[in-house]
Amino acid sequence: MKRVIAMLGGACAVLLSAVAALVFTHPAAAATLTEVTGFGANPGNLRMHIYVPDNRPTNPAIVLAMHPCGGSGPGFYSSSEFASQADRYGFIVIYPSASKKGNCFDNWSEASKVRGGQTDPVSLMSMITWVQQQRGGDPNRVFATGSSSGAMMTNAMLALYPEVFKAGAAFMGVPFTCFPNEAAYSPGGNPAPCVNISAQQWGDRARNANPSFRGPWPRMQLWHGTNDNVVAYSELEEEIKQWTNVHGLSQTPTSTDTPQTNWNRRRYADTTGTVRVEAYSIQGAGHSLPSSGMAANAVQFFGLTTNPTPTITPTVTPTVTPTVTPTVTPTVTPTVTPTITPTSGGMCRATYVPNTWNNGFTANVTITNTGATTVNGWTVTWTWPGNQQVTSAWNAGITQSGTQVTARNVSYNGTIAPGAQTSFGFQGTYSGTNNPPTRFTLNGATCT
Repeated sequence: MKRVIAMLGGACAVLLSAVAALVFTHPAAAATLTEVTGFGANPGNLRMHIYVPDNRPTNPAIVLAMHPCGGSGPGFYSSSEFASQADRYGFIVIYPSASKKGNCFDNWSEASKVRGGQTDPVSLMSMITWVQQQRGGDPNRVFATGSSSGAMMTNAMLALYPEVFKAGAAFMGVPFTCFPNEAAYSPGGNPAPCVNISAQQWGDRARNANPSFRGPWPRMQLWHGTNDNVVAYSELEEEIKQWTNVHGLSQTPTSTDTPQTNWNRRRYADTTGTVRVEAYSIQGAGHSLPSSGMAANAVQFFGLTTNPTPTITPTVTPTVTPTVTPTVTPTVTPTVTPTITPTSGGMCRATYVPNTWNNGFTANVTITNTGATTVNGWTVTWTWPGNQQVTSAWNAGITQSGTQVTARNVSYNGTIAPGAQTSFGFQGTYSGTNNPPTRFTLNGATCT
């Protein structure tokens, strides 16, 4: 482990000076990098910086940009061009800073391989939720990218939380669960630690992180230098195996080309022609990719280049005050089970779907407006039957007092038309049993 940290740390010194991995000029704009504290559950003890461009749409996309070992969020901001791309296309960039073992993101612990594990991925999810709630970030346009250790975490985040991310771009990474434990986290001592594993096995590792997820899976862009002696070039092939298998694609590319000198690109498209996976081999490059334009290429892959002149600059996140008073009070209080949606009548219907492991869990709640009047602003409440404790949330602001939980809409999802629905989710902890709530209410009315 010490050897890999030393090698990755040395490589990062090169990477951060030549990190031409992603490019090269400090963004020239009035907006500045800002540190955020108190952003939510932070078991990984990470720091959070964000870059919010002056010109952006009301609900801007979110890009989570993660540094290599030995680096920091502010360092990655300065040495990459994601902030200048944000100025051009109006998205928010989150720059986290790792704190473990040479400032590497945790890709080796058992907790890093499960949803809700008490380490770095939970901290990163808290950052995303904070940006959605406090800066109006669009939950339907969340992306991850990173270099080296940050690329490894990009693979992990897309596997652990595939419903959150639309796409990722990993520069010099390894597949999700490449390192079975901390001792195996040694690409310096063994530059090819993750080989001779089948595509099906790699795909199963990603799928097993979230067995209830049925897709669509995030799209993935992969980059690697052919002469990388820190994270072996062979890991690119293993990443391709994992993500093509997850998408149900052949490992034979549907197209190949050379977008520019020394860039060899393979694309893997589905039957509709949509490219789900693409892989770049940079000829002759080591553990720094000395070519400009890679961040711009990643942003294009994400689909964020279609609106180059955002003009709306929100300064306040609006608070929506509920105005609809329900008039129908159901007289039956059915039990909500984890995977069955009750069908009896009422003003609303609630479906609760948990995903439980050890002493942690995530859950998704879907509220359907079964009444005849549009809901403008919603508050959903429930009571835990045990000692469950919500630690973070997305698509809702959640507070808890004792066993009583209150979830309120955020700025972008306060309206539910008749027959429509909205969903939100959260992470939590528990001990003993994780039984579901028996009743949900919407704006005071009991849901079926």
